[in-house]
Amino acid sequence: MRKLCLHFAMEEEITVKQEPSIQKRERFISQTILRRWGTIIGFLVLCLTFSILRPDVFPRWQNIKNVIEQIATLAIVSAGVTIVMITGDFDLSVGALASVTGVVCAILMKTMGVLPGITAGLIIGIIGGLINGVLVAYGGLSAFVATLATMTAYGGLSLLATNGATIFGIPEPFRWLGQGSLGPIPIPVFLMLFVVLITWILLEQTTYGRRLYAIGGNPEASYLSGINIRVIRLFAFALSGLGAAFAGIALTSRLYSAHPQAGNPFMLNAAAAVFLGMTVFREGEAHILGTLLGVLIMGVLGNGLNILGVNTYVQSILTGIIIILAVLMSSLAKKAR
Repeated sequence: MRKLCLHFAMEEEITVKQEPSIQKRERFISQTILRRWGTIIGFLVLCLTFSILRPDVFPRWQNIKNVIEQIATLAIVSAGVTIVMITGDFDLSVGALASVTGVVCAILMKTMGVLPGITAGLIIGIIGGLINGVLVAYGGLSAFVATLATMTAYGGLSLLATNGATIFGIPEPFRWLGQGSLGPIPIPVFLMLFVVLITWILLEQTTYGRRLYAIGGNPEASYLSGINIRVIRLFAFALSGLGAAFAGIALTSRLYSAHPQAGNPFMLNAAAAVFLGMTVFREGEAHILGTLLGVLIMGVLGNGLNILGVNTYVQSILTGIIIILAVLMSSLAKKAR
């Protein structure tokens, strides 16, 4: 009888011990799911909400096509920003660099033709990125300070070149790049997919991409393993400048004009997209597929709010809130990882 009582007592004790561990495991699983898939769930909820509120507009193919076309240039510039942020740096100058690229491209096209203008714009973007890289990698400046300074300088160059006015009279064939289409798919969408694919290959299938992630994960260990950190960071900023230039040229074609501040919104929106992307798949780590999802979220949010007639100033407030939440979530995910 005594042995039987002891047996039941031991079974009850084991059950009591197992219950907290089961609860902890369930809580861990739910937190992991929320951390990895919460942003995607939020995106789907956002789409469903706008579809319910405006079923006559939002879910229609024409509107979906408009959203994808509108986010194309943002996705292009965000791809370059992703490369820089993988190393732990930041590029504030992409918006101003996109603007000055579009301006120079438009001015040269009016006198030299479409192809020389596009080529010159891409070269200017690379040079602007290299200047950022030299200041950060070799000059020892923080990425925030260096790109804040160059952002101001590039913005001033745009205003100086145009005297603050919008440039019109761009050659007609150039319009096809931003407004043309192949079948039902706009050309900017093909440009976006091309840039995303090339960026994915660079980051996931090359030695350079692995070194970028190594530097972002542990710079000291990367240096001790023989990685030339300065060169890697320099080329990261050059690629970011190239992405900004590509986006600036595509935006100029889409608007069929060049405004000296047309690309300025790229900076905050690209940062928001990359930070949102850091909350999915690879928690706390920038990657191109996550960035693409972040761009989609920004595009759907802006489109849905416009359809609902929400004030532009309110949209800016919401963008700021999204950036704060995205940075907070990516930081928590990085700590958890």
